[in-house]
Amino acid sequence: MKAFVSAMARWFMGLAGGKGLHYGMGTRLRMPGAAMLMVAALALLPSLAAAQSLATPPRRIEFNLKANAAFVNCLAKYPGDAQRPPKAEVEVKRGRLNDELELKLKNIKPGLAFDLFTVQRSPLRANGTPDPNFTNFGMAWYQSDVEANSEGSAHVEINTILLDQIFGFDPDANLAPTNTFHVGFWFNNPQDAAACGFDVTHPTPFNGEHRAGPLAMISLPDAATNLGPLCSNPDRSVTPARCNP
Repeated sequence: MKAFVSAMARWFMGLAGGKGLHYGMGTRLRMPGAAMLMVAALALLPSLAAAQSLATPPRRIEFNLKANAAFVNCLAKYPGDAQRPPKAEVEVKRGRLNDELELKLKNIKPGLAFDLFTVQRSPLRANGTPDPNFTNFGMAWYQSDVEANSEGSAHVEINTILLDQIFGFDPDANLAPTNTFHVGFWFNNPQDAAACGFDVTHPTPFNGEHRAGPLAMISLPDAATNLGPLCSNPDRSVTPARCNP
């Protein structure tokens, strides 16, 4: 695409300079430079937009999850140690029939159990600060259990539809197809976050028993599109941006 745009730019410059275009048998076509430059540029815009929207999506993506600041000391193997914070790395590989997601955790309090979900919304902005407009996580999709070992590490792999197409819908609730492009995990046991101020009498629904603790870590939206990282092929030609399935 860059080479194409560069070549077209040189072509326009030739027109603007009045040099004209050469054809076979010595024929030269001359055109008013400025006028033809504008016409050609306008004609080219739809093609460039279409080319962008049809760009080949990546085969593999990587991103990190951000800890919930309110409960990070209950999550961390080394509470208060800025040099060894909890880490969560996600890698997603596109497959022919489905995709593979690999989650790796490090510096987690040994023995903690979590529940992994894909969700519609993140409570954080692209810079990791709380989103003042956040109301709830929206559509949520239970994906896997996660357990930290004695070293404070964890590793989980799941295979399902993920990149650009993961969604749920419910006609009974009048819920239209809704994408879940964010990845996060929740404390499985509410008691594990009690020391950090979580009210165990008001559990969240994020485990199989629907009695989980608070959010532990979650992905951040893209700064330009506001979409979650599982959208690897955004369509920026519309506002708000959407994902090309």
